[in-house]
Amino acid sequence: MAAAAPTFHITTPPPFTLAAPKHQFATNLRSLHPLNLRGRLRYTTTCSYKVAIEHEGETTELEVDPDETILEKALDSGMSVPHDCKLGVCMTCPAKLLSGSVDQSEGMLSDDVIERGYSLLCVSYPKSDCHIKIIPEEELLSLQLATADD
Repeated sequence: MAAAAPTFHITTPPPFTLAAPKHQFATNLRSLHPLNLRGRLRYTTTCSYKVAIEHEGETTELEVDPDETILEKALDSGMSVPHDCKLGVCMTCPAKLLSGSVDQSEGMLSDDVIERGYSLLCVSYPKSDCHIKIIPEEELLSLQLATADD
């Protein structure tokens, strides 16, 4: 009688995935955590910034992560701030940056208006602790239109 052929069982490891953050910032601190139980790598934000927002005579201080806009955080915290398109185009969420810095490269403001410290909250990602004052839409519109003629 012939001997039975040996049986082999081959198993493959589970798939490996990488969860990436929404935005990449050169100045933010991100740490790579060890593999979790499901075999995925996770990135987490290890810092947030203090953003003081002056609006209607009150100052509200928020903790804002570098990968969220100041408008998102303000609305999530229950603030009633002017906004519309949330794309950096309509200019209904204008602010004057009194201190600190933001990344607003996704917005439509001209460089000289940005250099004067103006920003749109819907496309402003904090790069440091900030102090911001919400201003009337007309103030920013007149400045933006004046620089468009230059």
